[in-house]
This record gives sequence, C-alpha cells and structure tokens, in this order.
Amino acid sequence: MRLTNQTKDLQKFIKLTGGRAKLDAKANDTYIVYKTAEGQIVKEYSDGHIIPVSDQDSSHA
Repeated sequence: MRLTNQTKDLQKFIKLTGGRAKLDAKANDTYIVYKTAEGQIVKEYSDGHIIPVSDQDSSHA
C-alpha cells in the first residue's frame, strides 16, 4: 500500500510541475515541450496552440 501512496504523490508532483511550466511559459511568452500519450513530441503555447515537433526540429527542442 505504501507504493500506491508514493505513486500518487509522484503523479501529483508531475502534474504540479507541468502546471508550473505552463505558467512560466505564459509569463515568458514561450512554450513547453512534452511527449503525448501517443508518443508524439509537441510544443504547446500559452494560448493552447499545439504544434507537433518534426524530426528535423527535435534536435533544437
């Protein structure tokens, strides 16, 4: 049961970290980069616009 609590705590921490990254991106007029559940790497802008990162772009992400 302890492992379950640790997993929940880790999931909460990851969610909070992502939320903070979005706030920082908005404050700095930039974007965040992450991997979707489907395995695609994307850039997400503070206005909600999401752009897939191509293989050519990934070396600069």
